[in-house]
Amino acid sequence: MKIILLSGGSGKRLWPLSNDVQSKQFIRLFKNDDGCYESMLQRVYRQISSVSGAGITIATSRSQVSAIKNQLNDKVSICIEPCRRDTFPAIALAAEFLHDVKDTDRDECVIVCPVDPYVDDSYYECVRSLEAHVQKGDTALTLMGIEPTYPSDKYGYIIPDEKAEVSLVKSFKEKPDKKTAEEYLKKGALWNAGVFAFKLGYLIDKVHEITGYTGYNELLENYEKLEKISFDYAVVEKESSIKAVRYSGDWKDVGTWNMMAEVMADATKGDVTLDDTCENTQVVNELSIPVLCMGCRDMVIAVSGDGILVSDKERSGYMKPYVEKIAGEAHFAEKSWGTYTVMDSEAEALTVKIKLYAGNNMNYHSHKNRSEVWTVLSGEGRFIIDGIERVVGPGDTVSAKAGVKHMIIADTDMSIIEVQTGKDIDRKDKTVYECEYGKGNKE
Repeated sequence: MKIILLSGGSGKRLWPLSNDVQSKQFIRLFKNDDGCYESMLQRVYRQISSVSGAGITIATSRSQVSAIKNQLNDKVSICIEPCRRDTFPAIALAAEFLHDVKDTDRDECVIVCPVDPYVDDSYYECVRSLEAHVQKGDTALTLMGIEPTYPSDKYGYIIPDEKAEVSLVKSFKEKPDKKTAEEYLKKGALWNAGVFAFKLGYLIDKVHEITGYTGYNELLENYEKLEKISFDYAVVEKESSIKAVRYSGDWKDVGTWNMMAEVMADATKGDVTLDDTCENTQVVNELSIPVLCMGCRDMVIAVSGDGILVSDKERSGYMKPYVEKIAGEAHFAEKSWGTYTVMDSEAEALTVKIKLYAGNNMNYHSHKNRSEVWTVLSGEGRFIIDGIERVVGPGDTVSAKAGVKHMIIADTDMSIIEVQTGKDIDRKDKTVYECEYGKGNKE
């Protein structure tokens, strides 16, 4: 059995902790069995591994690859979309990736799951049960539907033939108003949670039929030409042979701060003080300065280098259009080698704090329009400046003028302050070179 995890999102709904580089699934607000903070991605990976042991491939955009590698190392395969084209192209490319790159047999069961539900292990036990239905082969597709807990107008619905645990599917309905949702519930309808199971060969054939392209390389080369369309519209709603498996356990779609506040491990994270009159308030502070809350009720407060959110919990679900107006370039990013945090920004200067993990390195590169100065705060490593190696430790300072090739290799975990100066500071101003240093090029 293979599982494709869909990892997308633009990072607007959990601003300011999420952004275009760090979507909600990478924010560490949960805790594992050891009491350490973990992200939604890490939690889902841990649950799947403990329940099913299935091979996992993550379908994602290039901007998220560094965060995935940072949090999961090399534990999963990653299928990278050249651009965002909705869920059908993403799943199609991942299916061709499994077949052509990972040499997966056409008869293998493949299950597509979103990366962001908050569930217990029974959810993934139900996911695992889909394999038996797929191998039975009496329907082309098997879906997992969520037993609704209320008549929601936020989800699409699966209308089954009967209210049994497993049933053939009669139809699909888009997000209804609440009155219509009540009628759906009387018919035993299920929330469509985006979990699809099939034999790999089934989808490979569908991809060829719908796109006209054959194989992973051809699909990848023509990816930008593919129609932006969901998997539901392109495949599911046009397929007549479908069954649905009913899941009645706990399930939360953590898409807003209001929902996140219900499931995050602690009421506060970071340097936060609540007075005795605060009620039902969650606060996350990612800065190194204290946050004091007085008399806050039914609120969510989030503080990061990208901004500060102070919101009534219910109103937090309506923040997206406002965030789109005010959100700028991300001030924090997880890279495959560590983390990158913007501390100060001026017209011709940028100050950044870099954490570089032991055994990792930045790639060997240069900049056309800016010079850089680095001060090592902690840890030991090596700077390569135009091919000359220099061993550095706490208190050492190294500089490189514009046009000079350079890289940093961490022998231990390192903390570094980087100051960039120049008239045109742009992240795209970077030329990468091959070299024999370090572990190879890193993002």
